[in-house]
Amino acid sequence: MKKIALLAIPLATSVFLAACGNTTTTPDKKEVKKSEQTSQSQQAEASSFYFTANENGISKIDAKTNKVMKSIDAEGAVHNVQVSPDDKILGATMVPNMGGHGEHDGDSMDMDMDMKMNGYALFYDIKSNKLIQKVEVGEHPAHIVFTQNNKYALVTNNESNNVSVIDTTSYKVVSTIKTGKGPHGFRVSTDSKFAYIANMSEDTVSVIDLDNLKETKKITVGKAPVTTGITSDNKTLVATLNGENSLAIVDLSSDKVEKVQVSTGPAQVYIQSDDKYAFVANQGTTENPSDTVTKVDLKTKQVAATIKVGKGAHGVVASKDNKFVYVTNMYDNTVSVIDNDKNEVVDTINVGEVPNGITIQ
Repeated sequence: MKKIALLAIPLATSVFLAACGNTTTTPDKKEVKKSEQTSQSQQAEASSFYFTANENGISKIDAKTNKVMKSIDAEGAVHNVQVSPDDKILGATMVPNMGGHGEHDGDSMDMDMDMKMNGYALFYDIKSNKLIQKVEVGEHPAHIVFTQNNKYALVTNNESNNVSVIDTTSYKVVSTIKTGKGPHGFRVSTDSKFAYIANMSEDTVSVIDLDNLKETKKITVGKAPVTTGITSDNKTLVATLNGENSLAIVDLSSDKVEKVQVSTGPAQVYIQSDDKYAFVANQGTTENPSDTVTKVDLKTKQVAATIKVGKGAHGVVASKDNKFVYVTNMYDNTVSVIDNDKNEVVDTINVGEVPNGITIQ
């Protein structure tokens, strides 16, 4: 009945305008039906999904219903996932035959020896869920990020101490750039000029010039940085300091570092689209898992809220409208959905085993 009422409004308007011109028009039933089908098709096209990287593959979740729509198998452990800027491709990093993802425990990751093998970047078509290309990269690939101009996909190789640069047209590695020790999480500036890579096994962030494909400098940020984020104006960098239980906030005009205390074992960080808040997922360790997300006000550099989620909070991402924040809980095999206004969990979704990275379309 609601659909009929809505359709009646433009119909009445059409008749009124026609009367003013001394003509009459009657909408064709086929045209009305076609319009309804087009509207439904557009709604389907607008469907949004978020994805988690799991020990046994990838979970694809409908952002409207928070229901798992698809479990995508992989021939190894998937550590990180990233949606391309055009929302068409899902990138992922995979380590074959890996026994575990390892702990972000400060000085090092508790890795098995079998991790010291080349891994892969995987590229999937988001609509069909089909694998488009599998690209060999370095030892123990950690995170994958697309440049905003969609020219490259970058992969950090944690055991090789470098980053692989993949051309997104040919799906070929066009450059391998040396970084600091233990490169892990990172983000790319919105102008696609620089990548800021957290080096877990030292206290630095590598700055990668993407025009010249080389490391230009390192910024000292603090003990065991795991992941970075950068504001949309490219002026402020953040980095989770796993070894200090804090978030480093860096003024990129001076490289001055200020620190905000968070909870135990911070892993990933995500800055919402308007740059107001940064969200830090606090993982802890297997023996002593943390279960919180710290919401940091980037203007005041103060903790705005501490939100209880599941055990081993690791990956974090916000919806494009900033209404919701999604967090993977490694030791619960779940995702927590946080209402950003209320600062509380409003839904919990069971996903694959040991969910790590997370990304949203």
